[in-house]
Amino acid sequence: MSEAAAPRRARGGGGAARRAARSAISFDTARFIERNIPNLDILTAEAIEIIETNAETVLEEIGVAFVENPVALARWRDAGADVRGERVHIPRGLARKLCETAPARFTQIARNRDRDVEIGGNSLVLAPVYGPPFVRDQAGGRRYATMADFETFVKLGYMSKWLHHSGGTVCEPTDVPVNKRHFDMLYAHMTLSDKPFMGSVTEPSRAADSVAMAKILFGDDVVDQNCVMTSLININSPLTFDGVMMGALEEYAAAGQAAIVSPFIVGGAMAPVSVAGTLTQVLAEVMAGVAYSQLIRPGAPVIFGAFVTSIDMNSGAPTFGTPEAAQITYGAGQLARRLNLPFRSGGSFTGSKLPDAQAAYETANSLNAALLSGVNFMLHACGWLEGGLVASPEKFVMDADQLGVLHKLAQGIAIDENAQAMDALREVGPGGHFLGCAHTQANYSDAFWRTGLLDYKPFETWAEEGARSTQELAAVKVDKMLADYQAPPLDPAINEALQAFMTERKAAMPDAFI
Repeated sequence: MSEAAAPRRARGGGGAARRAARSAISFDTARFIERNIPNLDILTAEAIEIIETNAETVLEEIGVAFVENPVALARWRDAGADVRGERVHIPRGLARKLCETAPARFTQIARNRDRDVEIGGNSLVLAPVYGPPFVRDQAGGRRYATMADFETFVKLGYMSKWLHHSGGTVCEPTDVPVNKRHFDMLYAHMTLSDKPFMGSVTEPSRAADSVAMAKILFGDDVVDQNCVMTSLININSPLTFDGVMMGALEEYAAAGQAAIVSPFIVGGAMAPVSVAGTLTQVLAEVMAGVAYSQLIRPGAPVIFGAFVTSIDMNSGAPTFGTPEAAQITYGAGQLARRLNLPFRSGGSFTGSKLPDAQAAYETANSLNAALLSGVNFMLHACGWLEGGLVASPEKFVMDADQLGVLHKLAQGIAIDENAQAMDALREVGPGGHFLGCAHTQANYSDAFWRTGLLDYKPFETWAEEGARSTQELAAVKVDKMLADYQAPPLDPAINEALQAFMTERKAAMPDAFI
């Protein structure tokens, strides 16, 4: 840790932070979801046995490649794997055995501890879109993303009721040097929101910077003893673990921070066209990645990831909201639970270029499948357009509104005395109506989920107000949320230490844009 970070222990700004907290705008944020509904298990016991057996065969006979990473090869050799060049052949049962030390459920803490999230078990944590290089909004159209766009999305995520997590690279700010933008993105998550966030993975040193900045924000002891970051470690499917992503995984696992080990699957291109074949490859890749994290630090928190889409065989473009993707998501959930690991999948996926009917259909299919498959951490839960190339503020708030539906569905059906409504049935009787009965009056305020966006007004009122589309209503809401935004309070001494650390690190390297 550099000397520039030393002032973080000062607490001279504590009074100012408390005064800011008292004057901050208050808004409602939902707790992470705890499901009271069953998961949809699509695989039979026979199918699970076949897929698990075949995945072990893949690891043992075909092997996985750990490229440009001699340290990883040495770790695997010491663990008992057969290493031939960069190909690691993992004996049957070894990867599954190593996975046993990973926790089934863990807590990621936020700097506002009321917004801590639990990942695993019956929980569902919702995080926004990740990675698009482009932004599209109603005013400016499609363009390369900037740091100002990034900050807009962090603010929208902070203000969104149903979103539990600030996410990571909500868009790629192309106006900042590649080798320095991770500082600005992390700083935005740390200062513009107080929800949990993700660290950088685009280079191992950037993962180390993420851990260092987290220690300034939370304190060394807190980071050493808690998960304060989640990271996305994509596998270069098929069956390849590159040195950059594995280097980032090594940094996070060694620091006890969480990693999503996630194959990046486009069925028919990066995995077989069949559902069973794809699930076999997903399981083999995840087991190898999770097992490697445990070789670095047994007990390091890790999430079974599955990003899966199919392909249009005519154009070669990825497709979303398809039945095959849903089947793979359901099956991967079962396989994750068999490994006793938290599960990441799903999102507001669409191939549409606009937040239109196609986007709505595909997004609804993806979100509902994720809920029923038992997903614990849902990245891309709002804001995704054009196959993940574009982040949209309007789509962000449209999706975030619909995430409230997932909260309601996950509650299950109450069957207590109030929910049975026998008094209402007796009071109204044949031929009456329930609008004015005592039970309705006592429960109307929270009986039904309410949209914060969609229009249910009579036609005449809707027409008089400009006959606005859902996208137009969303644009209005974006402006209102940003106008109401106030940054959550942060100790000025910590803020100064973060800025000093970034300034020193940035000055130590020339700008790079590739």
